[in-house]
Amino acid sequence: MENSLNEPRSFIQSAKSVEYQANRHQKNHHHKIGHKHGEGSSIDFYAYASKIRSWNPTFKVVFSFVTLLLCVGLNNPLVSVAVIIGMAYLTVIKGGLPLRAYISVLLIPITFIILGTVAIGIDFSSQPLGQFNLFLGFGYVFTSVDKLQQMVFLMLKVFGAISAMIMMTLSTPSSEIIGVLRKAHVPKLIIELMNLIYRYIFILMDVFNNMRNSADSRQGYCDFKTSCYTFGSVASNMLVVSLKKANAYYTAMEARGYEGDLVFLEDEKKIQVSHLIIGATFIIFLILLGIMTY
Repeated sequence: MENSLNEPRSFIQSAKSVEYQANRHQKNHHHKIGHKHGEGSSIDFYAYASKIRSWNPTFKVVFSFVTLLLCVGLNNPLVSVAVIIGMAYLTVIKGGLPLRAYISVLLIPITFIILGTVAIGIDFSSQPLGQFNLFLGFGYVFTSVDKLQQMVFLMLKVFGAISAMIMMTLSTPSSEIIGVLRKAHVPKLIIELMNLIYRYIFILMDVFNNMRNSADSRQGYCDFKTSCYTFGSVASNMLVVSLKKANAYYTAMEARGYEGDLVFLEDEKKIQVSHLIIGATFIIFLILLGIMTY
């Protein structure tokens, strides 16, 4: 029982730990971020270290969401390009995130975008169709200028929408985003699950890293066959450990008076008039750009 009461300290204070590391890194390295302990924890680190973290979280969430809707709704490649450039400017220039780190965060969604849109631009047929085709022996791979144009436009639209969400994620800690959703009267059950699941992910990541390092030190990845066996063992152990830790954390939360409502201390950040003016100007610019170039 004592261990179960002590274990959740890392669970409850995980955000504070990331915030402390980010603040210390800002003082020592002048925002030259180089945190690489997993993609999820890196994103949280970038959010705490962002220069625009002090902006009102409600403004950033609403601004990102409205920008996303305009990027998708206007269906204009110029609007998509403007969103991509604008979000990159806020994240890299205003937020102080290194360009290399920004690109590394975008690599995974960019890969999925490319793989998902290639199927639109390229098709197969038994007959030589389209303006460009290549015979492969069993059929033709063909495409056309219209298909390629459609593929590029869709790629820009999706990338613009993702850029808006990435800007919000890399400048706003998860606790503040969840706080905004709570103010928007999102069902309490969803809010609680988001809090618990998000924090629990980093606990399992830490357990997995310890297991992987332990297996690696014992030559658990010396060849392909051994690697497959080690992977299976680690996966099965992760399931057992996650169940044990979940039970221990829930017991500890109940011992501290948990009754289904998690409340965290939030900093009050006022909305600045200049931010509202700049945000409204950018939104109006996107609308006019979409209308004039339709």
